[in-house]
Amino acid sequence: YQMHGLVIIDKDHNPLRPSIIWCDSRAVVIGDKAVDDLGQVKCLKSLLNSPGNFTASKLRWVQENEPHIYEKIYKMMLPGDYVAMRLTGEINTTISGLSEGIFWNFEENAVADFLLKHYGIDPSFIPDIVPTFSEQGKVSKSTAEELGLKEGTPVTYRAGDQPNNAFSLNVLNPGEIAATAGTSGVVYGVSDEIRYDPESRVNTFAHVNHNLDNPRLGVLLCINGTGILYSWLKRNMVFSDVDYDEMNDLAQGVPAGAKGLTILPFGNGAERMLNNKDLGCCIGNLNFNIHTNAYIIRAAQEGVVFAFHYGMEIMKTTGIKPNVIRAGNANMFLSPVFRESLANMTGATIELYDTDGSQGAAKGAGVGCGYYSGFESAFISLKKIQVIEPNEATRKQITEAYGIWLNELNLHQKNV
Repeated sequence: YQMHGLVIIDKDHNPLRPSIIWCDSRAVVIGDKAVDDLGQVKCLKSLLNSPGNFTASKLRWVQENEPHIYEKIYKMMLPGDYVAMRLTGEINTTISGLSEGIFWNFEENAVADFLLKHYGIDPSFIPDIVPTFSEQGKVSKSTAEELGLKEGTPVTYRAGDQPNNAFSLNVLNPGEIAATAGTSGVVYGVSDEIRYDPESRVNTFAHVNHNLDNPRLGVLLCINGTGILYSWLKRNMVFSDVDYDEMNDLAQGVPAGAKGLTILPFGNGAERMLNNKDLGCCIGNLNFNIHTNAYIIRAAQEGVVFAFHYGMEIMKTTGIKPNVIRAGNANMFLSPVFRESLANMTGATIELYDTDGSQGAAKGAGVGCGYYSGFESAFISLKKIQVIEPNEATRKQITEAYGIWLNELNLHQKNV
């Protein structure tokens, strides 16, 4: 499920308002004020993050702006918790889920009561906690009849989309790194150390296999504007009958650096790695006599690559060193230009696997119900299908292009 969303229900389990989803920036100011009031050191040491624009701050927004709705709340949930409730009738959540909502205190290994108290949120709104891999309820009779499922089927796993993507790639241990480039772009590295970015530009959450005795923290870099930029280009700036494979072919016909054309892919809300600034998408150095659609496509792919690299430099300060990046053979990783540019820009080896989030969820459910004896047996069938190594011969061009892109980014950040 999509991380960081807020679902609130009444005592009859009915949603009280549409979900406030991950990229909705309305609660940024609320999170910033919480840091000012509580202190940055307290927030980072306990939560490993600023409350920022995450679920807890969104709940506070409802309290401040929709008190007539807030007063009816029985429970708050993440989107995956709500789906599980609809399947089983039971309301529960996980430590991993609570951490992504910034409801978890890592110092005390408990719900972050100090943040709830600061926001004036009733602790009873927090659902009961269940292990990520466990029986969390059974499909109810009414749901079974509606969906054609078997009544009593156990629900045995849930996770946010990015921890689940990492899980699907068998990224479970310190030093292992997963990436995806769908609507948003994410690099997700696993650590066994409690570390954080002092500016919360990258975020640290409990990974799916985290526990007190064997900590596994997921350090997450999120770039809101990734595949959504590519789909916007397809709809608005490329001929309608051109598909993504053809767009990728067009990009390959353009030299690295797109002859100075730059695109800042930040048009999908406030970006955490830019200190929650909302720059919008910017096209720079466009020359009507040189740049065609093909150049714009190439510049878009490189712009996303440069955003990944910019964020990964921040990740290094938390101890995450991207030497090998695992990804599913999907979304923008289907583009040779994108994956080769990413390898050349970061110096990391890219490993592509024949998997996706749905397979990860199935394996997680298999572990949770005991079908697999453990993680090792669950991933015996995981197949590596391609390896992309950095090419030193072409790295100079992409590095020079990054310098131009970075200058554009710095200029726009000063003006926001």
